[in-house]
This record gives sequence, C-alpha cells and structure tokens, in this order.
Amino acid sequence: MSFVLDGPVVLAGAGKMGAALLSGWIDRGLAARDIILQEPNLGGDAAELARKYGLTVVPALASVPSPPSVIVVAVKPQVMDTAFPPLARHVGPATVVMSIAAGKSIASFERHLPQGTAVVRAMPNTPAAIGRGISGAVANRHVTARQKDLCQNLLSAVGDVVWLDDEAMIDAVTAVSGSGPAYVFLMTEALARAGEAAGLDPATSTQLARATASGAGELLHRSTNDAATLRKNVTSPGGTTAAALAVLMRDGTGLQELMTEAVLAAKKRGRELGS
Repeated sequence: MSFVLDGPVVLAGAGKMGAALLSGWIDRGLAARDIILQEPNLGGDAAELARKYGLTVVPALASVPSPPSVIVVAVKPQVMDTAFPPLARHVGPATVVMSIAAGKSIASFERHLPQGTAVVRAMPNTPAAIGRGISGAVANRHVTARQKDLCQNLLSAVGDVVWLDDEAMIDAVTAVSGSGPAYVFLMTEALARAGEAAGLDPATSTQLARATASGAGELLHRSTNDAATLRKNVTSPGGTTAAALAVLMRDGTGLQELMTEAVLAAKKRGRELGS
C-alpha cells in the first residue's frame, strides 16, 4: 500500500479506533516519522502507543513541521467542539480533514475551517481492530482525487471502504455496520442463553455459541455465496434447522422485523445526535 504525502499524518485521539487505525497504517508501511499523535492526555494509551511505534506525540499542536496532508479526527463526539478548533488552525491549502466521529456532520467541521477545505466523514467499525472492519465514507466537494485516494488508503488499512454520494446515508451506515457488531455479539449471547435453556451447562453453551458465530462469519467472509444461499445450505427440509428458522422467520414477529426496527432506531438516533 502506498501513502503519498505532502506533510505529516496527524491523528487526533488515542482511543480504541484511533489505535486500530494507527496499527493498520504502520503494518501497511506508513512510517512512524510521518505520523503525529495529538492527545490532550499524554499518559495512558497515548504514551503506550508512542513507545510502541516511536511516534511524536503532543498535547496540542503548537507547531508541526509542515501543514498536514491529513488530519484524522478520532476524538469522542462529545469533546469535538473543544478539541477540533485548535486542530483546525493547522490546516493548509492541501490538507484534508477526515473525521470518524459519529453524529458530527461535514458542515460542523467546515464552520471551523478556511473556505474550500477538503473534508471527509467516515464511519469505521470495531472489527477494524483486527483488520476486518468496514467503513462508509463521504467527501465534500473540495476533496480532490488525490486526497480521496489518501483517505481510501488510510481507511482500507483496517478493512473495506464504501464511498457514498449522500452524507445523509452515513446514519444508515452507522446503524448497519457501525452498530452492527453489537447486534452480532447480542445474538451470540442469546444463542448461549438458549443453549442453557436446552440443558447445556453455561461454559459449554458459551463455547458452542462463540465458535458458531465466529465460524459462520468466517465462512461468510470466504464464500462467494450470499448469506441467503449459505442459510439454505444448512437447512434440510423438515429438519432441526428448519424448525428453528420457522420461529426466527415468523411473519410479523421474526428476526427480520426486529432487525429492521433496531436499525431504523439506530439511524434515527444518529440523526438526533447530529442535529
């Protein structure tokens, strides 16, 4: 993977997603000397990451060697209004600002930036920590092809990337893939508890549920078949799987109705957070 830079990559935020991105960049050839980690608290996670990768870490960007190629904003949304204005002062004519903060619109960044600044809003998910994430991303009209390629490379270091034409669709992306891992984890919890109800001891049921969820996910990842085909491949007519699916796919009260309601609730909350 090639990272074409005119200045440093500034990463603001040393939380779980910031750390996942950083690890992916280093693994794929981005030199530590080209990365500046900005974190108000120089202890804890930031200090550990700095030691691990040999990074320059600063509490506030009093100075940078040159205008950044990209500022990746990975701080929590609730502190964004405090954390971002100092970062905005270091934007140069060729800098692209890429935010991974849920609920923060492109317009909320543009009001702190010089007119015409390139901004990308992205939403990765937690499997980025193992290089198996997926991000939805959308660019404002000032993002050049070169800047988009740079953001593509930075995001694809931790998984797949889907580019959107309409920023409003980011809320749907958040509801499906951003929050989606929690749905899978909940399903695994529910499967383990159901195994206990069927007579298994808790440890055995948990082991079976975890291995089933992770194995099915890996099969879906490797297979060229879609999820519906894989489901049908497991289901023998009149068999045990068919009996269970008759409950999960029951009209009006089945898993599809619950999942649709859940995703729409998450999408609605995303819009509320961004308003």
